[in-house]
Amino acid sequence: MSSSSRLMAAALAAVVGTSVVAENRIDRVLPDAPELATFGDHRIGVTTLTLTHAGQVDVLNATADSAPTYDRPLTVELWYPADPATTPGGTYQTVIRDGVTPATLTGQAARDAAPEAGQKFPLVIISHGYPGNRMLLSPLAENLASKGYVVASIDHTDSTYSDQAAFGSTLRNRPLDQRFVLDQLATLDSPVGAIIDANDTAVIGYSMGGYGALIFAGAGVTEASVAFPYAPPGGLLAINQAGSDTLATLVDPRVKAVVTFAPWGMNAGFWDAAGLAGIQKPLFIIAGSVDDVAVYANIRQIFEQTTGTDRMLLTFDNANHNAGAPMPAPEESYFYSEALKFSPFEHYADAVWDNVRMNNISAHFMTAFLDVHLKDDAAMGAFLDVTQNAADGVWAMDEAGNPTADFTYWKGFANRTAVGLHLEHKAAGQ
Repeated sequence: MSSSSRLMAAALAAVVGTSVVAENRIDRVLPDAPELATFGDHRIGVTTLTLTHAGQVDVLNATADSAPTYDRPLTVELWYPADPATTPGGTYQTVIRDGVTPATLTGQAARDAAPEAGQKFPLVIISHGYPGNRMLLSPLAENLASKGYVVASIDHTDSTYSDQAAFGSTLRNRPLDQRFVLDQLATLDSPVGAIIDANDTAVIGYSMGGYGALIFAGAGVTEASVAFPYAPPGGLLAINQAGSDTLATLVDPRVKAVVTFAPWGMNAGFWDAAGLAGIQKPLFIIAGSVDDVAVYANIRQIFEQTTGTDRMLLTFDNANHNAGAPMPAPEESYFYSEALKFSPFEHYADAVWDNVRMNNISAHFMTAFLDVHLKDDAAMGAFLDVTQNAADGVWAMDEAGNPTADFTYWKGFANRTAVGLHLEHKAAGQ
């Protein structure tokens, strides 16, 4: 890190240190946000669950000849439509990328509020990156809950900021965690459990969460990947291998749609065309065009080779790996970490795009995509049926302010705001 960068980081840290508590709002919607980014009509509740997946392979202590088991703990943050009388607003306590620095987030959800009774709501499962935690995609979680979804975001053991451990655990456990949480929420015996419709579920994953979501959707990993040096020992990754009985059992008919932000794995040889063709669930991929972690060219390969399903690819021009998913960097991250050898700010932010704007755009498209596939609202498909290159859209209005026959601008975007975006679509078989 240059001396000037260190000085700037120190100055920012000093500014943060003068405030009593950083607000770090996760519910901001900018004036130029697309139409569906606005929060919905439901009040939001949030609660924290502690789940235990009994009898799981302890990858951290496994060897080529031994696979001990343990009871795997998973913490889940659960957002849901709350009773209309709920007073909105609340805070979350978390830690940032360095795994030790505490941070306070502020949003619209009320802790442990009574759920909205009288109907059931589709389920959305969110899976963070490596490392990450259950708050990383909290702006999207709150937004979707306000629109009539129950949203469960997982702290993946061995993969959070505070307990990051051997990569092999993440490689094996991501899709297994996602399936286990779905099973648990489908039978959750509580007032919140009573409003969950787990038969209409979507899985949203960022980076390694996207890797897990693709496997959960049917994209079995390659035979070669089972023996990679950083794979879990003793062939333990074979449980997720293409063509295996275990993968066939994992894929779940309750999952009606899958979303992946910057999915990692194709860049490292975990899939081939045959494995990716196993996905038969509608897929929405979001990526930055200069992603050098999951590698944009490889993300495009995922888009091209998931030929068994209808899929879309939204690209943020010149964005890197953090495109669309992470919350805005908490103010507590504005310092240089000697332990990390970089500023934790970099874990959240993009060098070109503003996080709030990216979060707003993601919320817009996720609302449309999930409403189509989980709520059977075909009319929302109009927000997805747009000119591939946003720059080619034409804003053409008559004197009364009504669109003319030449109007082709992206639906839901105000004039001049659909900039730097591409949305591609391929049908199954293409």
